[in-house]
Amino acid sequence: MKKKVLFISSTGGHLNELMQLSPLFEKYDYYIVTEKDKSNIYLKEKYGEKLYFLPYGTRAKIFTYIFKYFYLCLKTIYLYFKIRPKVIVTTGTHTVGPMCCLGKIFGSKIIFIETLANRHKKTATGKLIYPFADLFIVQWEEMLELYPKAIYGGSIF
Repeated sequence: MKKKVLFISSTGGHLNELMQLSPLFEKYDYYIVTEKDKSNIYLKEKYGEKLYFLPYGTRAKIFTYIFKYFYLCLKTIYLYFKIRPKVIVTTGTHTVGPMCCLGKIFGSKIIFIETLANRHKKTATGKLIYPFADLFIVQWEEMLELYPKAIYGGSIF
């Protein structure tokens, strides 16, 4: 039986980085979770029941974002217990925080890949997950100064 692995990220560049890992999908009983927006709806045709969407929200609209993030957290709980992944692989950002925290509490291994977009500063999600990630990968050698326990993996592009 294949190990259940959840690949999760927000939409945009983080999702583009996550999808670079797609050759790994078939090695596992995989699932993909991302935010729903018009730029990635086509993924449903390709991945079908292996793909789940979380609500998209931007902190620019802080009032509605609070409610969307609360709903995101509730849906995250539902998806975690539906999928029950042994491993969570993520490229960030805020969407993944609740899933990684929940996963860690319930015994999932957490693999975090810090974004290629940051070469000299930590991301907010990286700061949150670094202390408890089972494997923390950076794509720039310079980032090892900020995350000394990380592994330099090079670019995933």
